Amino acid sequence: MKDTKSLPAGYSPAEKLLEERVILVTGAGDGIGRAAARSFAAHGATVVLLGKTQGKLEQVYDEIVAAGHPEPLILPLDLQYLTADSADELANQLRNELGRLDGLLHNAALLGSLTTVADYSPERWQQVMQVNVHAAFLLTRALLPLLKEAPDASIVFTTSSVGRQGRAFWGAYAVSKFACEGLMETLADELEEVTAVRANAINPGATRTRMRAAAYPGEDPNTRPVADSLMPLYLYLMGPDSRGVTGCSFDAQPRH
Repeated sequence: MKDTKSLPAGYSPAEKLLEERVILVTGAGDGIGRAAARSFAAHGATVVLLGKTQGKLEQVYDEIVAAGHPEPLILPLDLQYLTADSADELANQLRNELGRLDGLLHNAALLGSLTTVADYSPERWQQVMQVNVHAAFLLTRALLPLLKEAPDASIVFTTSSVGRQGRAFWGAYAVSKFACEGLMETLADELEEVTAVRANAINPGATRTRMRAAAYPGEDPNTRPVADSLMPLYLYLMGPDSRGVTGCSFDAQPRH
């Protein structure tokens, strides 16, 4: 398994760490994406909430506004149907409405089927790869011009331990997370010397989310940390404190 990093010891994010920054979060309506959107907003960012369920995005929007944080932008979008053209349209919308982009959190993902590769549905495989990998590529490609204009921009991928060492029955999900790790490393190497954009990945570990419950239905969710507890690492990588850190995979929790 590849070498990984962890949050610097004793790190504590400044209250206004992300002030005046614009950060797009995919999968912002639930789980880690919701926690990240709220945390980024609480530290001063204007957050772009991207997700497929309008009602969930509106709930996160209401929570952020009620807390007195900068008003977010809602972008309802099902990444299953994202194309190069619709990604370009999204980038143009952000440029016209917000004028900048300082951070991009690729967090949306489908679990897919937990079965053998031999028994995997080709249609389901394609769907998982589209949401977890191809959409991340399309969004990154479309948004890079905006990110390159920022003083220091950050791209963060939420990945998984099964994207570092293959595991039986994890199928398209595991393969897609390997691909995200590779996309992150490729981007980081391309961007490091010629831009102020950095790219890194976070393995959140076993976290109390709906996806975790679907993957491990017999597990007591109360034995796992909530998504909010992982946010210091997300804040570190999305904010200016991680300038110069790129091409790295981080663990949000200690490995067992």
